[in-house]
Amino acid sequence: MELTDLIKTRRSIRKFKDEPVPDSRIYEILEAGRWSPSGKNNQPWRFVVIKNKEIKDELAALTKYSSIIKSSDFCIAVFYHTPSGYDRDKDLMSIGSCIQNMLLQSHSLNIGSVWLGEILKNKEKINPVLEIDQDNENMAIIAFGYSDEEAESDRLSMNEILLKIL
Repeated sequence: MELTDLIKTRRSIRKFKDEPVPDSRIYEILEAGRWSPSGKNNQPWRFVVIKNKEIKDELAALTKYSSIIKSSDFCIAVFYHTPSGYDRDKDLMSIGSCIQNMLLQSHSLNIGSVWLGEILKNKEKINPVLEIDQDNENMAIIAFGYSDEEAESDRLSMNEILLKIL
């Protein structure tokens, strides 16, 4: 698929089939994130892949979107590794790019995904569940699996978002 088509057809998937995603595909998704741009090439992201049902259930208890986490085949927790950082704003933008790369890669592999942000209201509880030290600040949980829904979306027109061309 052409990149523009991939970007325009990617959707947040919240219902997943009970079908395992091969580890090789998970590594392809992680690899796409790993190759994201970052300021000074500091690569401030760190990942935890969560396949264990009991751990997914513990994470699910931290969000009102628990059914998404529980029904996913796996999740990737994305962290900001603060010792690697040099400018928080730039680092967080890099992590956003990293997440977008993983979302696009999963879509290219016909694997559904959704970036869960609401769980961040309980971000201080995530590290203990995953046994991750405090040098890593959770930025997102992404749920993945083969899609069991058709998702649609629309966008504002260019006239609504383009302030001006100078």
